[in-house]
This record gives sequence, C-alpha cells and structure tokens, in this order.
Amino acid sequence: MTTRFGAPGTGLSRREFLAATGATGIASLAGCSVGGTNEPAVTSDTPTQAQTDSPDLPYTSPPTVVNVDEQGGEVTMRTQQARHAVHPLDTMGGPVEFPRVWAFQADDNDPSVPGPILRTTEGNAMEVTLDNTDGRRPHTIHFHGVRKTWENDGVPTTTGIQVPPGETHTYEIPANVPGTHFYHCHFQTHRHIDMGMYGIYRVDPEGYEPADREYFMTIKDWDSRVPRKWAGEADFTYNSASRNPDVFTVNGKSAPRTLHPEEGSPIIVDEGDSVRIHLVNGGYMSHPMHIHNHRFQRVEKDGGTIPEAARHDMDVTNVAPAERHTIEFTADADPGIYLMHCHKVNHVMNGTFYPGGMLTGVVYRSVMDTDIFNQLMEYAGYTA
Repeated sequence: MTTRFGAPGTGLSRREFLAATGATGIASLAGCSVGGTNEPAVTSDTPTQAQTDSPDLPYTSPPTVVNVDEQGGEVTMRTQQARHAVHPLDTMGGPVEFPRVWAFQADDNDPSVPGPILRTTEGNAMEVTLDNTDGRRPHTIHFHGVRKTWENDGVPTTTGIQVPPGETHTYEIPANVPGTHFYHCHFQTHRHIDMGMYGIYRVDPEGYEPADREYFMTIKDWDSRVPRKWAGEADFTYNSASRNPDVFTVNGKSAPRTLHPEEGSPIIVDEGDSVRIHLVNGGYMSHPMHIHNHRFQRVEKDGGTIPEAARHDMDVTNVAPAERHTIEFTADADPGIYLMHCHKVNHVMNGTFYPGGMLTGVVYRSVMDTDIFNQLMEYAGYTA
C-alpha cells in the first residue's frame, strides 16, 4: 500500500512531498521558537511519561483506505486495545493522550482511531468478519445507510447477535446505497463509540468520476475521562447525560497534530484542482465546519445525491451526529495555507489553549517551501 501525505485519500507521495518542501528547509528549522512562545517546540515523537503507562498496548496509526473490491469483497476487522496519541507534543496545549482506546484493525494493518475507511463499489457486497478473538468484551459492527437483512444489522438487542470475546462473526453487507456512510460498534453504543470504535464506509456509485483530490475526514468530540477510566486513571460513573466533551479531533487528532503530513490530515491541493471531501461526524455533537477563502457545494448527504438545482455555494456546513456530508470545491484561491475548522470556538481549543482541537488546513503545494509552512510543520512535529 502506497503511503500518501495528507488526509486519507489522494494526497502526495513521499517523493512529491519532499520535492515540494525542499526537505532540508524543514530540518534546518528544528529547534527554532514558533507561535509566540519563548520555549522551543518539541519535535520528537518519543512518548511522554504519561504515554508509557500502558507499555503492553500498541499505539494507533492514522486510518487507512481499504479497497475491499481489490480483496475479493472480504475484510477482517479485528478488535484491538491500544493507546492513542491525540496530540503528543508540548505545543498548543499538548500533549493530549488517551491511555486506552478500543480500535478496529483491518486485516494486517495497524489498529486505528477512527477505524479503517472501507471502500467498495455499488453492486458489490462485502463480507466483513469481526474478529474478537483477543477481545475482552462483546462487540458488533453496525453499518449506516445500506439496506441489509435483519440479522446483519449489527444491533444485539434486536437481532440477538453479538460477538463475545474469543469469537468471530461475518456480516454480509450489500453495497446497494452509493455514497459515504458510517459504521460503529452497537454494543453499549454510548461507551464503545466514545472508546474509538467507529469509521467510514464508502460506496462509489457505478461510473464514479473521482476528483483531482479526494479526502476522508471523521470529526469527533470526546470526553477524555472515558478512555482514562478504562485505563484505570479516572474514577467516575459513566453517564451519557453528564458527558463533558473536552477533546475535539479530525481523524483522531487535535491541532496542531492535524497538520502533520503523515499523522494528521492536511488537505493538500494544487492550483486548479477539483477537491472532494467526505466529512463524517463520529461524535455526539453538531459541528459547523468552515473553510477559509474557498466556496464549496454540498453534493451528497447521508448517501443521497443532492440535485444540482438544490446546490449552492457555501463556506460552512453543519454536520450533525452520524451525518455524512460530501463537499466539492475548486482550489482557485491565492495559493497559500487556509484553515478548515469547526466554528464553535471551544471546539478549536486544547483545554484553555487556542487554537487547537478540530482544526486542519488547505495547503497549496506551491507554498510548501516557505518559512511559514516549515514553522507549521515544526509545530505539528514533522521533520524531514
């Protein structure tokens, strides 16, 4: 699988990225102060002491796109306990660490939060095997959007089917509703989504025409007490009515880690590109996502194509819990670096530190050799 720089999708190859940045320019700035602080930004990926409290657990990796068609329509989703570095550096209110999450792991890939992006084509079907062999509690997988048989709905209370620890179960999921969808564990849903068991399911319609750049983004609000509780670091009784969201992420990361080209989700474009972004809300709050200096149109919602007559130019789309919005725009702004973020101000903070949280950026390749881009990469923790 080719590693792409940027958000999951059609980003740059490593060679293209290094050529655009001039590579050595980033390295030469290591140790410089940025962002108005007198202390140097930490650029090492070495976990902090807080991150080593669960030494037997692996760290999550960024979500990958799994083309299920290329695998004969089959994918195995393993359950895996892991640690999740939301923002591992001492910048912008960091570090932020979830000492324990429950992750999905597709086939031989790394566990990730969000889970892997499962992609197929209209008219095909997927056999999704939930492998809970090494699990400690029951799980299921419920797929939004597609129409399936009752027994494949993934809801234990209405189907009688759950996957206990030590067992496996295969779901038959037809790709009969094209569009971008959402999947998650539906066993004690309120807890299991808040522990990281959610992801994107994409069904390309027949004759699908990809954009020049296509990216996937899952946004989510978190109550950090939940993953800390399951790691034995927080003592409270979980009650969804008293949930207190204090961490806000794009593809599992908070700014500035969102801008890291490998660990984060920058939207990398060339001038004139057609850009398509599939936005999915995996949390429990609405998020008005705003893009700077570009106008987009919402072309799909929840697996439904929006008629052209109903489309209009926008720069904010409010994504409710479990909603899926696909937006398209042309990269026709003055080449630069432009933010994309939730417009609820406390959702773009890391604790009391602003900016952070649910924020990423549109980055034109032609400005990747500038000092300001190098400083942002240092802030995000990337060195060539």
